[in-house]
Amino acid sequence: MVYYFTSDVVDPPAFIYVGKDKVENEELIKHGWEEDVWFHADKLSSAHIYLRMREGDSWESIPENLLIDCAQLTKANSIEGMPRYSPPAS
Repeated sequence: MVYYFTSDVVDPPAFIYVGKDKVENEELIKHGWEEDVWFHADKLSSAHIYLRMREGDSWESIPENLLIDCAQLTKANSIEGMPRYSPPAS
């Protein structure tokens, strides 16, 4: 299931779509719009994050607060961003 978030740091709110694994990432690629802006951690396993742009907007005009929201979602859904610790084997 692809997740989506509403970022209210801009008005009107922006829609952000998140694929949690390779199957969901493929769904996002298949159903994404040409105007969507894609976020992904470089050289790490991470979710695909798509920012749905409004008609007439360009990626150069994305407000910094919205970029930070997308970057935080990318980090939180990456291998390095969400480490899972387990106790050592006895």
